[in-house]
Amino acid sequence: MSLREYVKRISAKAADSVSGKIAGHREWKQQLCDFAVCQCGSPRDMISNIRAFLKWGLLSILIGAIAGSAGTLFYFCIRTVTALRIDHGWLLWLLPLGGLLIVFLYRAGKITEPKGTDLVIEAVRSPEPVPTVMAPLIFVATTVTHLFGGSAGREGAALQLGGSLGYRIGRLFRLDEKDLHVVTMCGMAACFSALFGTPLTSTLLVMEVITVGVMYYSALVPCTVASIVAAGIAQSFHAAPTQFHVSGTPSIGIVPLMQVTLLGILCAVVSVLYCFVMHGTGLLYKRWIRNQYVRVLVGGVLVILLSFVFGRDYLGMGGNVIAAAFQRSSRPEAFLLKLLFTAATLGAGFRGGEIVPAFFVGATFGSFTGSLIGLTPSFGASIGFMAVFCGVTNCPLTAFVLSVEVFGEQGILYYLLAAGISYMLSGYSSLYSQQKILYAKDKSLYIGGE
Repeated sequence: MSLREYVKRISAKAADSVSGKIAGHREWKQQLCDFAVCQCGSPRDMISNIRAFLKWGLLSILIGAIAGSAGTLFYFCIRTVTALRIDHGWLLWLLPLGGLLIVFLYRAGKITEPKGTDLVIEAVRSPEPVPTVMAPLIFVATTVTHLFGGSAGREGAALQLGGSLGYRIGRLFRLDEKDLHVVTMCGMAACFSALFGTPLTSTLLVMEVITVGVMYYSALVPCTVASIVAAGIAQSFHAAPTQFHVSGTPSIGIVPLMQVTLLGILCAVVSVLYCFVMHGTGLLYKRWIRNQYVRVLVGGVLVILLSFVFGRDYLGMGGNVIAAAFQRSSRPEAFLLKLLFTAATLGAGFRGGEIVPAFFVGATFGSFTGSLIGLTPSFGASIGFMAVFCGVTNCPLTAFVLSVEVFGEQGILYYLLAAGISYMLSGYSSLYSQQKILYAKDKSLYIGGE
């Protein structure tokens, strides 16, 4: 082999080696870029995500401020009219007239068959519009109900009020259908948070209550921000958050676990009864009294008669009775009477929430039953408060977080156990007919569609 040929061969090998290294480097660089795009998205995707974050950050702050302000005003209105009713007992006599006013206002607003919270739940899952007049109507109607002594809550009304405001803000900004769903949820969470003082519970509730088995994670950041803003506004006006001191929480042990398990089972039964009576009473009213004015008139008279027989502890929200349940054992019939008063009120056409009455029923039932099975009335009331709420809304995670925000971290494992039991054993009953249950409660099985 000549020197020239040898040099050519060496040069060719060197060129091949360099080319191979360059090709390998290019391949490694391409793989690295592909990995980065796979994990982080393309630069265009990242910019799109940042824009979405900024958009929802600003929108949720705006909705939190507006719905939070409305919820705070609603809180003080309900507190004021409740104090007026207690100081002026004769206002109860005007309850039938208040009912007539409510029916008239809804008809004037062209809402002949109010769907209540079901309407905003449906609006989150479908193109169903939320009427503009819904926010002022539910605000005024719930205030009238509480002024004259109807047995109702406020948090369910807050979901309607906030959902309506969120929807209108979305329409104002000309958001598309999917974004309208999220802003509606933001409004619901914000108003609930301002009224109840529980931003974490408010966020989880609107994500969990729409469809059982599916969490709307796209609404997590917007609802969280809106809830925090709303809670901050309420606290700045000294609106007291809902909190109770629980005494006698047992240490972890076999006996307390069995006691809480039994109470959770019984609370599941009570939650089924609650839903059955609430829905059944409304159907009976509509079947036997077709005229809405006559129906609400009869309902108002019935509540007055019930108050003469059983007393006035079951009118309004019954906050004093709920607080007393955490101090001493409740009367055994208290939870049944509250259920009767509330069904007679809301079934007739008065407006208000169903959640606070469920708290009343759960707290009084848990207080009495807990003392029978060896728990303190206070701890039993906390289990009942949370477990009945869980059963009627089918929201176990919300109920668990609610217990932490309202009662504190002590007893956290017991609350989780009771929530799980109540959720599983309450079946497929629900306060809200528009709530969809997509997955079975007792097995990993898809059972429905949207």
